[in-house]
Amino acid sequence: MTHPADPEFPEPTHLPFTLPRLGWPEAVLLASIPLAVALTLAGLTLTGAFSNYTFIDPGLLVTRGLPIARVIHDGAAAVTVGLLLLATFVLPGQNRVPGIASYSQWSAARWAARAAAVWAAAGIAVLVFTAATTIGVPVTDERFAKQFLFFATGIELGQSLLVSVIGVLVVFVTLLVSKRVSVIAFAAAVALLALLPLALSGHAAGSDEHANAVDSLAIHLLGVSTWVGGLIGLILLRKRLGRDLAVVIGRYSVLAAWAFVAVALSGLINASLRISSPADLLQSYGLLIVVKSVILILLGLAGFWQRQLIIPKLRKDPADHRAFIRLAVTEVVFMAVAIGVSVALSKSAPPVSQGSVAATDVQLSLLGFPFPEPATIGRMLTAIHPDWAFLGGAAVLAGCYLAGVVRLRRRGDAWPVGRTASWLVGCVLLAYVTSGGPGVYGQVSFSTHMIQHMGLMMFVPPLLVLGAPILLALRALPKRHDHSRGLREWMLVVVHSRFLRVISFPAVAGILFAGSLVVFYYTDWFEFSLDTHQGHVFMCLHFLATGYLFFWVIIGVDPGPQRPSYPLRIILLLATLAFHAFFGLAIMSSDTIFAIDWWHALGYTDDAALLADQHVGGGIAWGAGELPVLFVTLAVVRQWITSEEREAKRYDRNAARTGEAELLAYNERLSALAVRDRDRDRDRDRDLS
Repeated sequence: MTHPADPEFPEPTHLPFTLPRLGWPEAVLLASIPLAVALTLAGLTLTGAFSNYTFIDPGLLVTRGLPIARVIHDGAAAVTVGLLLLATFVLPGQNRVPGIASYSQWSAARWAARAAAVWAAAGIAVLVFTAATTIGVPVTDERFAKQFLFFATGIELGQSLLVSVIGVLVVFVTLLVSKRVSVIAFAAAVALLALLPLALSGHAAGSDEHANAVDSLAIHLLGVSTWVGGLIGLILLRKRLGRDLAVVIGRYSVLAAWAFVAVALSGLINASLRISSPADLLQSYGLLIVVKSVILILLGLAGFWQRQLIIPKLRKDPADHRAFIRLAVTEVVFMAVAIGVSVALSKSAPPVSQGSVAATDVQLSLLGFPFPEPATIGRMLTAIHPDWAFLGGAAVLAGCYLAGVVRLRRRGDAWPVGRTASWLVGCVLLAYVTSGGPGVYGQVSFSTHMIQHMGLMMFVPPLLVLGAPILLALRALPKRHDHSRGLREWMLVVVHSRFLRVISFPAVAGILFAGSLVVFYYTDWFEFSLDTHQGHVFMCLHFLATGYLFFWVIIGVDPGPQRPSYPLRIILLLATLAFHAFFGLAIMSSDTIFAIDWWHALGYTDDAALLADQHVGGGIAWGAGELPVLFVTLAVVRQWITSEEREAKRYDRNAARTGEAELLAYNERLSALAVRDRDRDRDRDRDLS
């Protein structure tokens, strides 16, 4: 695809990259960096954060360098993520060389590579300065090098920062070696993942409600980076987009709206965990929250103004983008102020203590919430402790699905009510398993943990699979016509990919589904999921994903690789049920207590009681698989019967349309075979006589 901004664009694989002329928008963007730094230092002075180094002072370089490096780090991260998301989902593509990025996509990727280099350098500086702050030793001290190595590899805070830096370096190298759109999308995914470990380096790590604090901070980082970085990317690429600018801004505005909601809700959760009453908003820390909230509201109004007034005007006259640029640059300046305030907040002590409560309440420090009353059937059904990340995810899944159904019906297309009901029940069950009784008691005992595990693996996935979400999305989402890849196009790429063909092969899907049980419980992964929040989240996502994949192969109706025959599906189900029974019996007969250190840390000292509870959990693993497998087996039989009926109806329609030409041709072939056999028998009899 050729764009007005590059009429001589010859071949997307061989292009010199030239830096754009530095105009006033780029100059303002550069000036936003020292503005954010100045506001960060002013905010830290206001909250008295610099006075916390009275007893252990790592030096002026560290105390002032850490917030400065963090501002540059966050800004570069936002630019990297925003540009890569634009290239992946928003910018127009080309079709002359399949799979290769267009000029605008390639330009965004090159800018992202440069931003990733700055992000990595700033990340290293943040890692070094954070180590010096934690250890209390200046970086110039001869003891620092040895202690830094231990901090980066042996302490969770250092490990999270190191993992983030490694992820950024992977992004940088990936963008240098390939110009394929799929590789750019991979780099975007890695860049988003590189943001997540940073949530463990804030106030959230060891405090009360640390799970929700870490999750909300992670969502906040993702939303801010998408929103801010995408807008900066549009400013940098405005001249390369030409007449496509209006379409691109319209697509970005949808992405920005989702980011705005994520930032607002996650910020609200974060603030509620760090202030105890409205009176705290009058303190220095609370005033920074108020400033950030006011900026968020103003940015939301600016986004609404842009969507309602500026984008329609730009569509009428694509060459006149001055109003958009003025508003966008103004938004970025306010965003820079918000970033500066955010860094100051992250390095200041909030009114509510965010320190570890292990000295006063070990169970609270381990769980992140008060230890619940002993589990009963009633409490398992009624207990609630919101896991806001999974609750929000379930709500988004249900809302988007209903929006797709409404869109289909408005244009006159039907969608089975059973699929909608199955999907919604699956979303409700997901919310219950993560925030209801199984979520409350999942870390308290082995048996209740197994209830949560079986819910995530055996009950939620088949309900979601029967909802056929991919088929609904492909029918409801609009098709792109500029060779870019929106959500619909990426879904098609994934469902027809070689990777999905491999993992959806019945044996592979079965091994991932059943084999991960053994790996999870007979390695340190189980205790890791109990002892750390990231381990718990990874456990939930893994068993949801492997369960969804397995049941998608068995009963899925979404488009994708060819599925096995119906008899083979039933055999696979029976084999899975047998494995679950064997796995449950193995746990019931085991004399080794899994994750014994965790249970002892919670205060359980009776090993015999722990082993008895583990045996109960094994019985749950054995019995919990029977009901969903029976349900899925009935679904397979029903699909088998209906497929035969559809095939019969198809045959009847074809016969009516062709005058039973297929049957006549078949009979003619049989007659020809009969004549051939008769002639052969006659010739053989003549030879014998």
